[in-house]
Amino acid sequence: MNKIQEFNALHVSNEVLLLGNAWDLVSALSLEKAGFKAIGTTSWGVAQSLGYSDGEMIEFAIQLNVVRMIVDHVKIPVTADIESGYGEDDQTIVDNVMKLADLGASGINIEDSLKNQAGLKPLDQQCNLLSKIRTALEKNGYQGFYINARTDTYLQNQDPLNETIYRAKAYIESGASGIFVPGLKEDDEIRAILSQISAPLNIMSLPGLTNCNKLKELGVKRLSIGGALYRKVNNLLDHCAAQIYESQDTSILFN
Repeated sequence: MNKIQEFNALHVSNEVLLLGNAWDLVSALSLEKAGFKAIGTTSWGVAQSLGYSDGEMIEFAIQLNVVRMIVDHVKIPVTADIESGYGEDDQTIVDNVMKLADLGASGINIEDSLKNQAGLKPLDQQCNLLSKIRTALEKNGYQGFYINARTDTYLQNQDPLNETIYRAKAYIESGASGIFVPGLKEDDEIRAILSQISAPLNIMSLPGLTNCNKLKELGVKRLSIGGALYRKVNNLLDHCAAQIYESQDTSILFN
């Protein structure tokens, strides 16, 4: 079983895939050592760790290099967060996905938010992009490469449920392997979406939405940590640095 097949299998097992999100090689190795079965990059964490804001503010080559370092040093599948694709046209985005597949990534997250303004991409435009990505992957021998189609309906819409279902169905028909809905958290809405789609559902860990056993009962297949681990680690660094300087004592480092 290759890494792509292994990653797909994790989405159809009886357990929720708890996806550890890394921002560099050190964090990826820590997640693997802890026992995580797959790693996803967090575009937000990668950008923050390099002093940038999220939203494709860094060059794709930098994201690509982070993924390459992780893929080259871990034994578990790696999926890459590419935001809306790091390109102004479909062909550039398709080429970016192919670069990730070529270096050994098992999947991507790709979102439908507009890059420089509020709102979502037109549905037909995003579906056309997904179809082009899937066609290119299969043409080049990457059958089963996991396209996690992220829809930001719950981050941008006042009444997102119906739009989420509508978009999710269309994305699956266009070649998406799974659907990612960050911001989705109500049990009844999770059930409603799952009753209407034929692909694994991925949600983002949020306060009050943290337990894999509960999500398993609902039918969710994947829970992403997102940027929360990076924030936790960075907050701890801030706390330690401040305490060392204020106390003029380094003993906190050895307790």
